[in-house]
Amino acid sequence: MNWYMTKIVYRIICGDGAHKAQFEEQLRLIEAPDKKAAFEKARAIGTEYECSFINQKQQPVKWEFINIAELYKLPSLSDGTEIHSRLSEADHAATFIDITNKKAEFILSSVIEMTPELI
Repeated sequence: MNWYMTKIVYRIICGDGAHKAQFEEQLRLIEAPDKKAAFEKARAIGTEYECSFINQKQQPVKWEFINIAELYKLPSLSDGTEIHSRLSEADHAATFIDITNKKAEFILSSVIEMTPELI
């Protein structure tokens, strides 16, 4: 068996859909014997997690599976294995770095809240 990383794309439709189009892109791990089987399994997962519900404003909300946007075979999994990367260009490097540092601070603060022994 092999491991694959897939990007499953959903469209989120709220009410009559008269709003800016919203999409969710999920990165998921798939275990399969080959790429074709991984693609089929990813599509099955995408369909399985489609859902509809009523939100707090009593509007219908629908998560509609669109398709599989990416599928990559991963090397053997071990601690620290890279499963995704993205290159970015920023007009303001300092802002990008500041946002990244704030995200790390938020993660650390939530970890410390869960594990007081780290303080």
